[in-house]
Amino acid sequence: MKANLVLPGNMLANGALVFAKVFSHEALESYLPKIQQVIQESLRVWSSNPEPINVYRESQKLSFTMAVRVLLGFRVSEEEMRHLFSTFQDFVDNLFSLPIDLPFSGYRKGIRARDTLQKSIEKAIREKPCSQGKDYSDALDVLMESAKENGTELTMQELKESTIELIFAAFATTASSSTSLITQLLRHPAVLERLREELRARGLLHNGCLIPGELRLDTIVSLKYLDCVIKEVLRLFTPVSGAYRTAMQTFELDGVQIPKGWSVMYSIRDTHDTSAVFKDVDAFDPDRFSQERGEDKEGRFHYLPFGGGVRSCLGKQLATLFLRILAIELASTSRFELATRQFPRVVTVPVVHPVDGLKVKFYGLDSNQNEIMAKSEELLGATV
Repeated sequence: MKANLVLPGNMLANGALVFAKVFSHEALESYLPKIQQVIQESLRVWSSNPEPINVYRESQKLSFTMAVRVLLGFRVSEEEMRHLFSTFQDFVDNLFSLPIDLPFSGYRKGIRARDTLQKSIEKAIREKPCSQGKDYSDALDVLMESAKENGTELTMQELKESTIELIFAAFATTASSSTSLITQLLRHPAVLERLREELRARGLLHNGCLIPGELRLDTIVSLKYLDCVIKEVLRLFTPVSGAYRTAMQTFELDGVQIPKGWSVMYSIRDTHDTSAVFKDVDAFDPDRFSQERGEDKEGRFHYLPFGGGVRSCLGKQLATLFLRILAIELASTSRFELATRQFPRVVTVPVVHPVDGLKVKFYGLDSNQNEIMAKSEELLGATV
């Protein structure tokens, strides 16, 4: 979940401070019930479908909905949400088209999708309730308030561009990780059962149901095996293969001189695959991150699913929280099975995902599903 917003000049120096507020412990605590409701509603829809779902596609919708309703605080109808998602998908699909401006070119389709998206976003921004009437400040609230504190006000164009970048940051990588999580829980039912055992041991799961109102941020963070599972998913299936950095000074690496100012690409995936600290690197083994083994504790840059250093992903805490809540809901309220004879091949471009999207049949949620539906609309409509 990368976030590289283009902020006004006098806000650039305070950019880290701005996003520290957006992803602070207090902010994450306030996002938690909204994220949980969005995930519960999505799982209910998946389970009510008589046919297998395309997990990757549905995970994209889920992460998009989370970004729009929770991170940005937009109050949009289901029909508007479907239109926004479809338009955003067209924009993303044509993002890297050759700049050939012909009527039916990918470039023209992408431009049209961008313009349509910005019109819809402007409408949502204008209809957005002010932060004073809500029980938390979302990312867009924080951006606008921070601009005012610095003696400026973001233009509508800046708000629209920032909004699209925030959605993009929360979209592809989160959907990729969610799909990888579901894949590994399908491949390793013993891991899923250990997650259930941990939830039962902590008093969060009773008679196969998640106890309402018991999920708090501190509780989620304290679930050690859950933490190991999420870390192992991100180690084996890091959504993004690498990133670029600029050499701040001339240095030598394996006998090759890298001059100051050069752009250098580092590979996250190769780092995880070749790091000497990880034993049996191809195996899905959450216990490698347990307190007893702690394979990630030796050195700073052996494990870096969100990048490393001062330019590491600002939204990593939110991304991790989302995956933890999804894992908890999958372990406590869902039954699901692979709908194909074999697991599909995984490709890594533009992000890690199964070639067929992963076809999975979900079955009914727990007996609280009707209550979940009512609470979802009430919570998302009243406070976001």
